[in-house]
Amino acid sequence: MCSVGRGGLSTPQPAQVRKDNMAKPVIEIKGLTKVFRRDSFSVTALENADLTVTQGEFLCLMGPSGSGKTTLLNIIAGIDQPTRGEVRVLNEDIAAMNEDRLAAWRNVHVGFVFQTFNLIPVLTAYENVELPLLLMRLSAEERQRLVTTALGLVGLQDRMQHYPRQLSGGQEQRVAIARAIVTDPTLLMADEPTGDLDAHSADEVLDILSRLNREYNKTIVLVTHDPRAARHATVTRHLEKGQLLPLGA
Repeated sequence: MCSVGRGGLSTPQPAQVRKDNMAKPVIEIKGLTKVFRRDSFSVTALENADLTVTQGEFLCLMGPSGSGKTTLLNIIAGIDQPTRGEVRVLNEDIAAMNEDRLAAWRNVHVGFVFQTFNLIPVLTAYENVELPLLLMRLSAEERQRLVTTALGLVGLQDRMQHYPRQLSGGQEQRVAIARAIVTDPTLLMADEPTGDLDAHSADEVLDILSRLNREYNKTIVLVTHDPRAARHATVTRHLEKGQLLPLGA
């Protein structure tokens, strides 16, 4: 696949390239603590977490509700800020960035897939996927090529002019994935992406994420409580009451 500036969605990479890239850390977290405060109350969502994610890894964060997994995902994505600790993503200290720089960094490096699809109902599938590209200096022809490629990758070439109400839940989530990858982000973050789907649609979505990781060397961080989703990951880490458990625990 072609590129947007840095390269759009990169072409599938040979196994040796993937092996070499795997040694390169893209997420490095040390002593991460997040405390939410309201009035005189405080809740520790994460405590002293250490985590390294390498290029091309498909990381699954598992744990019950309230374990801190979505908080960790949001901090990695630059949506939330840590209370203490070091968070380096792509060798940048994102915790030290101001809001404007952080927003620009996210636009380039992070694609997000949510449990709720967050599609705009008055826009077609094509127009929903095109939205992130409107922030870039691209011609209409370039945008068309990239949108068509992204929707083709998720198997929705024949649904481009359909509105969200004309799509199934699984198709809506596949449009959301196309929107997340159309700018070729470095990281793909997925927060319970199968939570609102039936088993068949969930498997389709997980197969797409697995293919993006396996064939396109996308680094993926997936939050889920579903053991079926974890089977698609290359690494699984568990959280309990704000504690990131050791690998294999």
